[in-house]
Amino acid sequence: MFGKVLIANRGEIALRILRACRELGVRTVAVHSEADTEAKYVKLADESVCIGPAASALSYLNVPAIISAAEVTDAEAIHPGYGFLSENADFAERVEKSGFAFIGPRPETIRLMGDKVSAKHTMKEAGVPCVPGSDGALPDDPKEITKIARAVGYPVIIKAAGGGGGRGMRVVHTEAALLNAVTMTRGEAGAAFNNSTVYMEKFLENPRHIEIQVLADAYDNAIYLGERDCSMQRRHQKVIEEAPAPGINRRLIATLGERCAEACRRIHYRGAGTFEFLYENGKFFFIEMNTRVQVEHPVTEQVTGIDIVQAQLHIAAGEKLHFKQRDVEIRGHALECRINAEDPFKFTPSPGKIDTWHPPGGPGIRVDSHAYSGYNVPPHYDSMIGKVISTGHTREQAIARMSIALSEMMVNGIKTNIPLHQELMLDERFRQGGTSIHYLEEKLAEKSATIKEQ
Repeated sequence: MFGKVLIANRGEIALRILRACRELGVRTVAVHSEADTEAKYVKLADESVCIGPAASALSYLNVPAIISAAEVTDAEAIHPGYGFLSENADFAERVEKSGFAFIGPRPETIRLMGDKVSAKHTMKEAGVPCVPGSDGALPDDPKEITKIARAVGYPVIIKAAGGGGGRGMRVVHTEAALLNAVTMTRGEAGAAFNNSTVYMEKFLENPRHIEIQVLADAYDNAIYLGERDCSMQRRHQKVIEEAPAPGINRRLIATLGERCAEACRRIHYRGAGTFEFLYENGKFFFIEMNTRVQVEHPVTEQVTGIDIVQAQLHIAAGEKLHFKQRDVEIRGHALECRINAEDPFKFTPSPGKIDTWHPPGGPGIRVDSHAYSGYNVPPHYDSMIGKVISTGHTREQAIARMSIALSEMMVNGIKTNIPLHQELMLDERFRQGGTSIHYLEEKLAEKSATIKEQ
């Protein structure tokens, strides 16, 4: 195991990684921007290095500064967390060429799966079901594009090959709008991702978002840790996640999970990863793979008892997986509510000082957060300030515990989305389970229309 790990991230995931390291007896280095000097994880780390001003481009995305921090502190490995540089193959390559271990997949694997066209082709070869669409990148010939769309069938969605996070995609319902949509998406993709390649998929009208968590070591041992349902979304951003997914046949999950594990073996995947699927009418369709730890990893940890972040550390240190597929057992149910510093229904950011921070507790409650009373939420980064995770023997018990936890949680000084989560815990469709990825936006639109009428 490593003697010292540098954490190249911030917020709750930086604290999560720090705790995993401390439990293993690994010393930690926290890098931070000037805006995060007073962050909890910075104070708790064995060492800390300021790597630049508040702007991410000058700090958390500043590769030379991060590498220099690792060099001056004699760190052995770098954990990128999620977001920022976590899926940047050039960064992973720079880390390894500088003599450090990258706690994540190999650079070539990140490149392969980061390009949605090559990722989809790889998954098809591994027998993983994919959404019907173009066979690779869309050609330049307008007639060929039109021909492909007719074969796929409207509505279709145009996606950027290098996209992610809900950006670089456009739904097309008619042939008249097709070519203009392709042109616009190509322009946006080139500007946002420096890659104007786009491809086409069938647009599924009412799917759920289901993902499979995998772990693989450097010796082609790979397992899957069940699935998560992340369908409660707004503008392609997840709001609530849960494990396991309600109402889906366990044999279907087992078949899909094994195919994902086999895909990992084929591409010599290393580390933690997540295969994301759309699920509709009893069928799964691969959309992308995230080559990092996910925000929602705690729900999988709660129902499997496996520490995913520690597994990342063991794998990066060259160890074999400590468990086999037969050792993975799903017990109970877990929910995660992302707590954001924002207006609960307008969704405008609400940075500023937290006067009172009182997290909930009790049986089956876990809170992952770097916030505290007196903490200033900076305006420069993502608005998430924590996650509340509830676990129960049944989904009903997990929901009941989450409702109680949310009612106990006190955050004064800024606005949070806790009221939205409280409302969703009482929502009849959510309580039944199996809502589509469009449900929350439709619910919010109805609520907004009702308010305007009044």
